[in-house]
Amino acid sequence: MTLHAPLPLADDTLVIAGKPYRSRLLTGTGKFTGLEQTRLATEAAGAEIVTVAIRRTNIGQDPGQPNLLDVLPPDRYTILPNTAGCYTADDAVRTCRLARELLDGHKLVKLEVLGDQKTLYPDVVATLAAAELLVKDGFDVMVYTSDDPILAKRLEEIGCVAVMPLAAPIGSGLGVQNKYNLIEIIENANVPIIVDAGVGTASDAAIAMELGCDGVLMNTAIAGAKDPVLMAHAMKLAVEAGRAAFKAGRIPRKRFASASSPIDGLIG
Repeated sequence: MTLHAPLPLADDTLVIAGKPYRSRLLTGTGKFTGLEQTRLATEAAGAEIVTVAIRRTNIGQDPGQPNLLDVLPPDRYTILPNTAGCYTADDAVRTCRLARELLDGHKLVKLEVLGDQKTLYPDVVATLAAAELLVKDGFDVMVYTSDDPILAKRLEEIGCVAVMPLAAPIGSGLGVQNKYNLIEIIENANVPIIVDAGVGTASDAAIAMELGCDGVLMNTAIAGAKDPVLMAHAMKLAVEAGRAAFKAGRIPRKRFASASSPIDGLIG
């Protein structure tokens, strides 16, 4: 038997916009009790990409308030500005341009254009329009979308560097409710597919990774836990385990039992 190193997938990197990352767990920065808890949870998650709601989080817009970048410095983390709270393509594009200005020309953004306040489902028509404008404007766009395989492919063709379908509604904690849609998206993609929204606990993250997703982005599942730092650690392990299981290849499902040991050659 070949013994593996502690990190058998150490060379299995996630590449986004040409940059490699060892962690496939992307985390949010909202809903924590304060910046210190945000820092501790992010470290426990092992995240390298952290997403920031430009409309809700100070990253320099207000010099008199605590700055997220003081605890999550850009020289250590890839800051992923997002357009949370935007309900039109124009607002989303404007927010991304503000982020680029605040972060000295930073091009990587997470686009989300919401359809309504109750479900927080994406407005896919507005999302397509905003994605086209942002790509033409030189942004590297990671895009939150529905689990429609046709739409996911269209967003890739527009030039988005990653497509991020929901697994369930934002903040619902329902887990992966759309396995076959996700598989269809994954099998036809040439860019990273990252589950965004719906994860509730570690097993949900593992399932997403076992399906073949390239990564998982989450915020509420960590920040809303009773112990966010411990949950962040659990999510780190779950994403790693799910990725390893996907790469290893699971056994086929069978309707009936199958002996673990063959009976051929038994003594006596």
